[in-house]
Amino acid sequence: MHTSALVMFSGGQDSTTCLAHALSKYDRVETLGFNYGQRHSIEMQVRLQVLEKLRAQFAQWAHKLGQDHVLSLDVLQQIGGSSLTDEVAFAMQADGLPNTFVPGRNLLFLTVAGALAYRRGVQVIVTGVCETDFSGYPDCRDDTMKAMQLALNLGLERRLRIETPLMWIDKAATWQMAKDLGGDALVELVVNDTHTCYQGTRDVLHDWGYGCGSCPACELRASGWQRWKRTQSA
Repeated sequence: MHTSALVMFSGGQDSTTCLAHALSKYDRVETLGFNYGQRHSIEMQVRLQVLEKLRAQFAQWAHKLGQDHVLSLDVLQQIGGSSLTDEVAFAMQADGLPNTFVPGRNLLFLTVAGALAYRRGVQVIVTGVCETDFSGYPDCRDDTMKAMQLALNLGLERRLRIETPLMWIDKAATWQMAKDLGGDALVELVVNDTHTCYQGTRDVLHDWGYGCGSCPACELRASGWQRWKRTQSA
């Protein structure tokens, strides 16, 4: 029986919802963030606020929330070529992927998460990747996650499980998941304290949260919010 989880936690909407999912399911939950040479550090700043508020406002989860880890993978910045790591405008590439795609990012994240889980005696790695509402990244696909789980199990000689609570749901359903897990208080926390915007904009608060409102991450988050709110008023 699995009793512990390591959540890949960036401080965004998806990873915060996944963290709440893990806290509702497992007895011990640790978190892992990465510094990989992002253009802005807003997510890395707000993630600490989110953790603090989860401990303060959700008594049913506070005792389960364990150590937070932050590791460096700035090799991704050295490789470059992505608008998330380089000062270039967002655009579509010739291969049909947006230039927000950081090649190998989730593969590296999961490999390092697997090594940390091994050392920490954690059984489940939780990640917010999704095939439904996403930007087409190949390292977010279910097949990729299954392949990575097999590779980690073989390479570490452990029965680690990669759990993807958001894989088959859209952003509207992600908002609903937050509501189901933590009620209006968790939805409010996601709106006010998490950050998803690629531009790092933190000076404009929309109904759905902070952000520029025009980058792909903001558009997904906003459209999901609007669809979800329509279901709430139906």
